[in-house]
Amino acid sequence: MAATVFQLKCGCKNDPWGKTGKDSLAGVLCSKTPGAVELDESKTYSEMWLGTYPTVPSRILATDELLKDYLQKHPEVVGQSALDKWGPEVPFLPKILSFTKALPLQVHPDKALAEKLHETDPNKYGDPNHKPEIAIALSNFELFAGFKPLPEIEKLMKIAPLQRFVPPHGASSFDDELLRELCRVLLTLPPSIVSETIKELLDIPEAQFGPTQRYIPGLLDRLRKQYPDTDNGSLVAALLMNYMTLGPGEAVCVPADSIHAYLCGDIMECMARSDNVINTGFCPKAESDSVDLFTRALSFKPHSVEESMLPRKKSDKGEQWKTEVYAPPFSEFNVLGTSLGSGEKETHKPLEGPSLLIVTKGSGKMKVSGGESLALQEGWVYFVGAGVALDFETEKGIAFYRPYAE
Repeated sequence: MAATVFQLKCGCKNDPWGKTGKDSLAGVLCSKTPGAVELDESKTYSEMWLGTYPTVPSRILATDELLKDYLQKHPEVVGQSALDKWGPEVPFLPKILSFTKALPLQVHPDKALAEKLHETDPNKYGDPNHKPEIAIALSNFELFAGFKPLPEIEKLMKIAPLQRFVPPHGASSFDDELLRELCRVLLTLPPSIVSETIKELLDIPEAQFGPTQRYIPGLLDRLRKQYPDTDNGSLVAALLMNYMTLGPGEAVCVPADSIHAYLCGDIMECMARSDNVINTGFCPKAESDSVDLFTRALSFKPHSVEESMLPRKKSDKGEQWKTEVYAPPFSEFNVLGTSLGSGEKETHKPLEGPSLLIVTKGSGKMKVSGGESLALQEGWVYFVGAGVALDFETEKGIAFYRPYAE
């Protein structure tokens, strides 16, 4: 009989926006598994990947076999329901991200656009899938996500240095299509105009930005220290997008085609099984994609801070009610989050599909129904097949996340 619960060895990327050495939670967690990563204090560690996506695939720790290959040989471990929907795969892609500067300003194409892009340029767009995602804060997390409400943007664009960029709309209202064109205008401004506009905005008293947007000059100053003051992304992010600060455990939902750029923090990110992205700011020009493609792909949800948030609630998957669930409005996954204090216990009922479990803090034990007891340590990752109940206990406390599909 095929094993259904086993420890994985994961990999970590080294993007320049990642945190350095031991400051990177992604790097630290990844390094806790024997043979995975040896931390180098001179390197950045940006993204620890979990699952079967081929860019940074997970391996079974005991055998070094790719998880993807194991599931191809033993498809029954993912459960019949998941097998019928997605095949012998982990149909989602979780990551631990650590970053100190803005990630590229981006959208992930929806399924229809992803299929077209994959067909025309498979080297750049490596799969035909959409990539909606959620991000759960593991530390204080700053980000840009979705667009501000239209009345806020309209009011802001009446400030003197910005009026000239608003496309003429006559008697028509300031609507999403006008916002799409405004995005295109800001993203195609010559470098000298971007720099000049940022300087003009920094000279304006904060009070002129209104009570809810006084932060804009400080944010522009911060962004120009991270990227050249000629980067068009700074204007789009600071002026048009929701700026948000989340505390540990809080989460946002980013639908496909929704504009976003993460700014600072450590997060657990989970997304549909895809690596497609369209970038237009906070990255070298050589890595920037077509502005026309970017603006054409834009959706206008969410359109406020409140719409961007993903609420959590107690999950009935946890018998002791010590588990919360993050349930986004798409079908590929939910994420369970369990936090136990000293001496506490929790039981997860059997799930109908595959899951991945990562310990983000502390240590404990996990007993598999009808089977062995396994150690849980910070940074350790387990694959859990369908139909398995799990009992958890800890002496000193533990926190872990468990994305799953059913």
